[in-house]
Amino acid sequence: MPVTPPPPPPRPGQPDFVLVDATNAIVGRLASIVAKWLLLGLRVVIVNAEKAVISGKEHFILDYWDTKRDIKMATNPRRGPFLVPTRPDLFLKRRIRGMLPYKYARGRAAYRRLRVYVGVPQEFRKLYEKGYAIRIPEADASKLKCKFMTVGEICARFGWKGYTEWKVPLKGTPQPKSRSASAEKKS
Repeated sequence: MPVTPPPPPPRPGQPDFVLVDATNAIVGRLASIVAKWLLLGLRVVIVNAEKAVISGKEHFILDYWDTKRDIKMATNPRRGPFLVPTRPDLFLKRRIRGMLPYKYARGRAAYRRLRVYVGVPQEFRKLYEKGYAIRIPEADASKLKCKFMTVGEICARFGWKGYTEWKVPLKGTPQPKSRSASAEKKS
């Protein structure tokens, strides 16, 4: 599968960063493409982090992250605990960090060029509404045939309090269709 090429260099009057919309994007594919762009030297801003999706059945996803959070090691602290962020922006940022060589200077510099936001902040709203936000077609969740959950739903299960206020859609934003087990039972 061909990787999305990096966007062309900015023209005068355009922003000097790449604005990526994470709505309905598969987290792993989005993270790998964005990590490659960061290593190429681009500045990347991701908005709508809570609307990115992770594929799989709901109970498997929640069990995986729950066990990841419960790892504890008294004798060797390097083996745990592994703190899983409960905010969607930090959750997505951590997935991208895992695809960067962040222990080396090149990876740390790339990681500093990344910004991730829940929703669309006021400073990027005009650019978002003008259509500058890129949606990565390889990461689109519409091609999934399995169930999935949004990052916002996962983080809400582990204590994120901001989920209810971010469920209000921005006009013109496509909303992901969550295919959780409870939604399919009603059908």
